[in-house]
Amino acid sequence: MKRINAGVLSVAYEESGPSDGAPVLLLHGFPYDIHAFDEVATSLAAAGCRAIVPYVRGYGQTRFLYPNTPRSGQQAVLAHDVVELMDALAIESAVLAGFDWGSRSACIAAALWPKRVRGLVCGAGYIIQDIAASLKPAEPEAERRLWYQYYFHGERGRAGLEQHRHAMGKLLWRLWSPTWKFSDATYDLTARSFDNADFVAIAIHSYRHRYGLAPGDPAVEETERRLAGLPSISVPAVALHGADDGVTPAVAPEKHARFFRGPYERHVLAGVGHNLPQEAPQKFADAVLSLVKT
Repeated sequence: MKRINAGVLSVAYEESGPSDGAPVLLLHGFPYDIHAFDEVATSLAAAGCRAIVPYVRGYGQTRFLYPNTPRSGQQAVLAHDVVELMDALAIESAVLAGFDWGSRSACIAAALWPKRVRGLVCGAGYIIQDIAASLKPAEPEAERRLWYQYYFHGERGRAGLEQHRHAMGKLLWRLWSPTWKFSDATYDLTARSFDNADFVAIAIHSYRHRYGLAPGDPAVEETERRLAGLPSISVPAVALHGADDGVTPAVAPEKHARFFRGPYERHVLAGVGHNLPQEAPQKFADAVLSLVKT
């Protein structure tokens, strides 16, 4: 495990592969951690890449440097964390690959700072949040899939996540990846990351801010204004969708394709749920390598 100060964080991360290899940042989301990329990172390192897998703020050994920093989980903050980590590591540009929150962070970095992103692998496609439209009702089946977000909007949900964070994460893994038969040992390896003192605060803020129910960090207000326009992505991109994803199912191709202005591929992976890199590690690694080689 390595550690570096980046922005407001002391970021804990794993690194594998040659130090002069093509840099790839692998970005996890909620409720996952760096172990989602264990097999992917091994494959990338074997292919000569420099694979960097950071713990997102609020997970594992990543810590805040200052006690008064807002414990924000909003999309703009998470994307700034990625760019600030690249700055700290002196990485001018990299392939960014992620799923869940990590996919959103990667999409934002690619859209707003394209010179820093050599290529993008985004789980579930273009998932930059349209906060202005967040209160518009979706069709009932889509609303049902988001029950946990509405639960977190109230104090009961915050207390529930605080008290039952491991059980909650395991339930979401089962619901979001219904055909993935993960073991208790596999889950427990990740769940220990949820014991971070800031895990609950950041998760709750994330799911409240995206509905306009909590104020954002003033430091990224300008970035949120830019994201409100749903900026397009011009860098080479590969969108991966799990055919069995229980929370963000693959939608009609045109709903996402309109946001990509550069070379773009879309793949729906049969028998795969939400946790794309852990359920389909070779396909995920292949998607990354296709961009490293361009």
